[in-house]
Amino acid sequence: MRIGCPAEIKNHEYRVGLTPESAGELVMRGHEVWIESGAGAGIDATDDQYREAGAHIVDGPEPIFAECEMVVKVKEPQAAERARLREGQILYTYLHLAPDPDQTADLLASGVTAIAYETVTGPGRTLPLLKPMSQVAGRMSVQAGASALEKAHGGRGVLLGGVPGVMPGKVVIIGGGVVGFNAAQMACGLGADVTILDRDPEVLERVGTFFESRAKTRFSNSANLHDAVSGADLVIGAVLIPGAAAPRLITRAMLGNMQAGAVLVDVAIDQGGCFETSSPTTHADPTYVVDDIVHYCVANMPGAVARTSTYALNNVTLPHALKIADLGWKAAMAADPHLAAGLNVHAGRVTHPAVAGALGHDFVPPSELLAC
Repeated sequence: MRIGCPAEIKNHEYRVGLTPESAGELVMRGHEVWIESGAGAGIDATDDQYREAGAHIVDGPEPIFAECEMVVKVKEPQAAERARLREGQILYTYLHLAPDPDQTADLLASGVTAIAYETVTGPGRTLPLLKPMSQVAGRMSVQAGASALEKAHGGRGVLLGGVPGVMPGKVVIIGGGVVGFNAAQMACGLGADVTILDRDPEVLERVGTFFESRAKTRFSNSANLHDAVSGADLVIGAVLIPGAAAPRLITRAMLGNMQAGAVLVDVAIDQGGCFETSSPTTHADPTYVVDDIVHYCVANMPGAVARTSTYALNNVTLPHALKIADLGWKAAMAADPHLAAGLNVHAGRVTHPAVAGALGHDFVPPSELLAC
């Protein structure tokens, strides 16, 4: 198979879909790999390193979209990239379609077969291709929140860890999954006063056992959420419904009960955000203020630590890329139902139930396509 990897064009996105090592693995399996010149610059991977791995270097994205059978990316295709996609081509990347009707419409019109990293499943309802970026984003959320809390950045002027004789900052984490767990690790490590809310008793038991007295846990109902948020210095939104739009848990009315200069970090912004006042921002302009509350809603947080993120991502995406390249997408999905869960769009049809439900499209089960 001819596999192409273009440079990412989303604002301040420095990751790349294939490392030189991943490109080399595909080449060793007999596949042809095309890399856009400069695509690896954000992780300090040179064109020569890709050449040494056996890849072909091409100028610009046009040859990749025009001639490659599979396109491997990191972020959802931007409008200019979607215009180049074609029928029968495989797109393998993060998509986050539920809150993005424009992207979904373009993918449907293109006829492409779109496989989303974030909905590929693993044993025990896990999301192994989303997990490493959730780990990165969870850890970064505390760094970003701590910076936004500085007075020069619009925040309350609170140091999360405090100092002797001064109380630490209060951090509220909504969701105890991968993002929330990693955020709690960082916040506890800084010495903050940490509270984790979740609706799953098993999650609360797990994080409570792990953190012991270093973090408090509360069941996430309306009353507890209002109470926790009202006294928080930093609130981290870490909720996820796989493939679906995130629930809006913090309303604008609730901002009026918060302390002026408190910070909201919405890690769920890729799925539409879990705060009513959330709107996507970029690394170039990461924050804005609503009702005296600082909002940090960068939609590609892990892109800021591109080298760490790219290698963590390739560790989990490459095995499926090899299956798709070796067998073709149909045979690979027929052999692996976890990979089949990643199919979001095929030949003008929506093939993921959460995406179809969020956007009002008819749902076609992947099993029907694999049987054809």
